[in-house]
Amino acid sequence: MRRAALAVLLASLTSVAWPARAEADFRSCLAGLRSVAAGKGVSGRTFDSVTASLEPDMKVLELMNNQPEFKTPIWDYLAMLVDDERVQDGRAGMQRWSQALANAESRYGVERHVIAGVWGVESNFGKDLGGRPLVQSLATLSCYATRRREYFRDELMATLRIIESGDIDPAKLVGSWAGAFGQTQFMPSTYQRLAVDLDGDGRRDIVDSAPDALGSTANFLRKAGWQQGLPWGFEVRVPAGVAPTGRKGKKPLSSWAAAGVTRADGRALSGSYSAGLIMPAGRDGPGFLVTKNFDALYSYNGAESYGLAISVLSDRLRGGAGVQGSWPTDDPGLTRAERRELMALLLRRGYDVGEPDGRIGQKTRDAIKDVEGRLGMRVTGRPGGKVLHALRRG
Repeated sequence: MRRAALAVLLASLTSVAWPARAEADFRSCLAGLRSVAAGKGVSGRTFDSVTASLEPDMKVLELMNNQPEFKTPIWDYLAMLVDDERVQDGRAGMQRWSQALANAESRYGVERHVIAGVWGVESNFGKDLGGRPLVQSLATLSCYATRRREYFRDELMATLRIIESGDIDPAKLVGSWAGAFGQTQFMPSTYQRLAVDLDGDGRRDIVDSAPDALGSTANFLRKAGWQQGLPWGFEVRVPAGVAPTGRKGKKPLSSWAAAGVTRADGRALSGSYSAGLIMPAGRDGPGFLVTKNFDALYSYNGAESYGLAISVLSDRLRGGAGVQGSWPTDDPGLTRAERRELMALLLRRGYDVGEPDGRIGQKTRDAIKDVEGRLGMRVTGRPGGKVLHALRRG
């Protein structure tokens, strides 16, 4: 009994001591960052004003290890990001900001549908900017991340310089877990290097000014090597025996044509440029020939699935078709409308999944697992077509 009581006492003392120790560690880390900031031209007054009551957000460490573009099956990723709803919203946004897109295209040589593709994937055309304060996220990552800590520290310093300059209201500096912000989600250092004042009001405001965000994205892509008049690529039919080379293994189109590769609609390849062959779902899925312009899109976020989402969305915004080939799955991905329907059906069954907004969190995944188990399905927790159809049947 005394041992049990002692264990309980020690546990209670630990639970009290740990937050205090963690707070002390964080304050100590901030003190070190203050001296770094001073060396980067950030005043002590600015640093103190934004960190005086700052607490770490440990959730960002979890989010860092669960990035959807690296963990989500490609058919789920594209189903969510390139659906009819996003295409409709994108065309409306392009019409509203047609002059800004025309100006950005003219000034930087990047086709307007591509600029809009980035805008749509990054923030749903300015509707979803993220809600995590940049200073809090980046300070947490600077102190606790197990990898890329120096990178996040540099982004924190860039954020402090933005605040110091007065370019953007500190209250508007909110965004993703990693510190990306604005309508096209620039990292703070990228903002400092490449943001532009397209609307001519004297400020580079990628949060509240769609023209500035669109112009800044066009400038980014131009600096990343975008070539005017060159397509990002296109879907192709790949004969057996032709191996993917990846986006870096580019060959002249004539070489691919000689190997029997054709466009997805069967037309012969033509053009004097080079392209690499990617097959993001393996040999059994669709293939795509991608050019240097795809590389420019890839550089925005460093993931092929991300680059492909922008590319396919840009095609659809200009009236083209989406992916024509079949993905190697019997459980297709869900659009955002279908995800909302899935959550609503779970709510009707009594599961607490929150507002049916289509954003799949852990509560929804746990509910899906329970439904799958009850219906004799393989338990995955994945929001796919099979579980949606099962719920529709009641």
